[in-house]
Formats: sequence, C-alpha cells, structure tokens
Amino acid sequence: MIQVLQGLKVIEQGTFITGPAAGMLLGDLGADVIKVEQPKTGDPFRAFKDGLYSPHFQTYNRNKRSITLDTKSADDRDVLDALIADADVYIQNFRPGVAEKLGVGAERLRKLNPKLVYCSISGFGATGPAADRPAYDTVAQAASGFLNLLINPENPRVVGPAIADSLTGFYAAYGVLGALFERSRTGQGRIVEVSMLEAMTHFNLDAFTHYFQVDEVMGPYSRPSVSQSYVLRCADGKWIALHMSSPEKFWRGLATAIEQPDIFEDPRFATREARIANQEALIELLGERFRMQPRDEWCRRLQREDVPHAPMYDTSEALEDPQARHLQLMTSAEHPVMGLFRTVRSPVSFDGQRSLDVRPPPVLGEHNEEIRAALQVRTKAGKQGDPA
Repeated sequence: MIQVLQGLKVIEQGTFITGPAAGMLLGDLGADVIKVEQPKTGDPFRAFKDGLYSPHFQTYNRNKRSITLDTKSADDRDVLDALIADADVYIQNFRPGVAEKLGVGAERLRKLNPKLVYCSISGFGATGPAADRPAYDTVAQAASGFLNLLINPENPRVVGPAIADSLTGFYAAYGVLGALFERSRTGQGRIVEVSMLEAMTHFNLDAFTHYFQVDEVMGPYSRPSVSQSYVLRCADGKWIALHMSSPEKFWRGLATAIEQPDIFEDPRFATREARIANQEALIELLGERFRMQPRDEWCRRLQREDVPHAPMYDTSEALEDPQARHLQLMTSAEHPVMGLFRTVRSPVSFDGQRSLDVRPPPVLGEHNEEIRAALQVRTKAGKQGDPA
C-alpha cells in the first residue's frame, strides 16, 4: 500500500460498518489501525456468516490489527489507556452515551491525550429528539430523503448495498483528516462527530438544492430523465447502460449505431427537452432495437460512434473487463490462517503508484501478543527515561 499516513496510530472500537469503514480508509492510506474487539465474539459483523470471519466483516476490516479487550475490566482498560496515550485517532460508532458507560468517552480519553482526534459516529446525532433511536442503513436512507429516489413505485422494495453505512464511514474519515491537518498547526486534537442522517442528507445535496432553488421535489426518475440514462436488454439476455447526457453528438452517434438516423424527425425526440419529456417512449423504442443484437455487438457499435455506454456487469464480470484488469483493481494477499483474501484496492494513486499491497482482515485477537508486547517495551523505556 502507499504509506502516506505511515506513523499515524488509529484505535478503532467500531462495529458493523460505519466505524470500521472509517478505520479501513485510514488503514488503506498506511495508518496503523488497531481494532479493539470484545473477547470471544469480537465485532458482531464477524458472525454474520461462516464463523467469525464473514465476508461482511472482511469487507471493511482489511489493513488492521486486532486486539481483544474487555473495557469493563480494569486491567484491560489500562491496556486501552496505554494505547490511547500515544494514539493519533480514536474511532467509535456506539449509540450516544454508550462510550461514556464503557469508559471511552471523549472527555476521558482526551484528558489522557490532548492531541487525540476523537471520532464519534452515530445514527441521528448525539443530541435531539431522535438521538436515542436505533439507526441502520435503510433507516438513514429513508430519513434523509435518499431512499425515496431509489424505490421503483411499480415494485416498491429496498434495493442495493449499504450506501448510508459506507458513506458515513467516508465522511468520518474525511473529518478525521481535516482535524489531523489542523492539529499539525495547533498541536491540539478535536472531537469529530458525524451521524448517518447528516452524512446521507449531505450526499443527497442535489435533491435538496432542486427543492430549495426551484421548489422541485425529485423522485426516482427525475435524475435519469434529465441525464437521459437507460438500461437496455440485448438479444443474448445481457444488459447495457447508456448515459446520453446533453451533447447532441451522443444522440447522433446513437442514431447511427441503431441504424435509425431519421429518429430526430419525430418531434418527440427532436430536441433534448422533447426527449426528457418523452423518455418512456424512448425506452420502448430503444428497447425494441437493442433486443435485436447481442451485447458485444452493441458495445462495438457504440464505441465506434463514441456513445457513453458500458455493459451492465454483475460482480463476477466487472473485474474481468480489460480496463479493470489494466487498472489492477483486484488485489490479494494470503492470510496465514484463513488463506487467500481477495479485495478491490484503494482507488487512489500517488505519483502514479497504485495501492496494490493489502493486509488481510485479522482473525479475532490475532495481534494480542504483538500489541501488548510493544506496550510493555514502551512502558519500560519510559521508566528508564524517568529522572532518578
């Protein structure tokens, strides 16, 4: 991996996705992320499938070390305090008030280490009428107005991955990096707070701007109609996606590719505004044409005419695409116990160097002895340096 955060020490006491995602992002940049977990069970995400090493857990916990500590125990809390003493960042995503009960609240930890950047992630914020409500991905998507943009009214059901969870982790890491930059000038840490509701509301900024500025409440088809986006089934049963946007040249190229150059003589499709207003008719027309040829043929034609498109891959196909292979998006490493670990590398390159090295997610307590031994060495060194 590219070690732009080498030397940064992060203590992550996160579970499920939001906290672990924030820690992973910092670990991807080279930070030493020590994941503090409950003995025996660890992060509950571990047990979602296949013992204590589920794919759910693996997704958000690469590039970390694991230590098991029961922070209700005085001895284990001493170990945690020793970790905090020279840490740069602490991350937790407990419900409001839980950190204080566990002895890891911001006030206590920042007394131990005033330079600490303390990151607290919640569902609805630390205060307010909804602060104590449980929050999960779908709850945050719904409360922010974002889920309303995803639900197909003809077949209303929740779709897609955990967007709110992972995005909140991104925003948390973003806030932490900002606080670390400020600390480089002031020497003082910060309390960084982000909630899933705040993160998803900000991510939904386009919809709110349309409402604020032109009183438009966007729905699931608003953006696709304006951007002229399509998914179309081909003759071989495979799907293709088009994003026609606004340049007229893309439509001219598409008309040539589907062998219908006279399409613009139809007033329903003659202008961008007309195509937006008549998108349903366009979907029907394009659907008929694309069902006439296999996907590879359409890709060949569309690429020749410089039309923005891509095969609508599933996860078994996406990384086999020649461009994905060229970019080396898939990377892997061997865990000494769990075997081959494959993942998608960090998308950020530095000076043209891709982040191809990865540390597999740790088994529970994998680094207990290593981390405790380092603390003992540091403690002894500190005592030897004390004045007589």
